[in-house]
Amino acid sequence: MGKSFKDEFTFEQRLEESQDIIAKYPLRVPVVVERYCKTDLPEMEKKKYLVPRDMSVGQFIHILSSRLRLTPGKALFVFVKDTLPQTANIWYPSLLPAAALMHSVYESLKDEDGFLYMCYSSEKTFGDIVPIS
Repeated sequence: MGKSFKDEFTFEQRLEESQDIIAKYPLRVPVVVERYCKTDLPEMEKKKYLVPRDMSVGQFIHILSSRLRLTPGKALFVFVKDTLPQTANIWYPSLLPAAALMHSVYESLKDEDGFLYMCYSSEKTFGDIVPIS
């Protein structure tokens, strides 16, 4: 597995890049998607995505699933800050549903460098699942 995006670039480089992206593409959000180190899923060819602001979390996860060419029955779970944004239930009502738009997730959970970081795995257990406040 290669270096993480944060290890590969300095904070200043990432901040400058995210600001440039947002200025050039105001209707998109900059997202970095990386593989959880303990998963058996393959690495994706690219880490950075410019996602339409009005795309739902569920649609974006479907795109990621297609890019990974998952076999039938293989699950894909995507985490943002140790939460499953595609999950909504009575125990964690503040977790974002699959219908949530990417710009809401971005505005709530973006990193201070201006990127939204997502991590994918084939397992639902990824540390503690913490409600989004």
